[in-house]
Amino acid sequence: MSEMSNKIGEMTYDGLISDVRPAVCVGAGTIAGGETDTEYKRGTVLAKAEDGKLHILDSEGEADCILCDDITVKAGEDVTVPVYIAGCFNTNKITVAEGYTITEADKDNLRKRGIVFKAAMNY
Repeated sequence: MSEMSNKIGEMTYDGLISDVRPAVCVGAGTIAGGETDTEYKRGTVLAKAEDGKLHILDSEGEADCILCDDITVKAGEDVTVPVYIAGCFNTNKITVAEGYTITEADKDNLRKRGIVFKAAMNY
């Protein structure tokens, strides 16, 4: 009975998920390996290329999902990662390609897939 109150881990709230509706749903996606090792941060909005592989959202491709965890993708190696395919996310905590700003069309594409945005307090 004493095992029911043991601490099994810790979580730091980062503010990425901003509401419980729609419910968060996690799936898998494959990030294409580039010419160099690339670090992706949790909350990165990913786009799907014609070959079905994911890359950071920029002017190429269509917004598809959001990365669940930090990951480093080695040069030339594709890696399968957990991604959010549905949920409510904080617009202040997502990441897109440097120099790119997420558009209303991108948000519409994500909304069609079950991903919505709702601003929340900064943490």
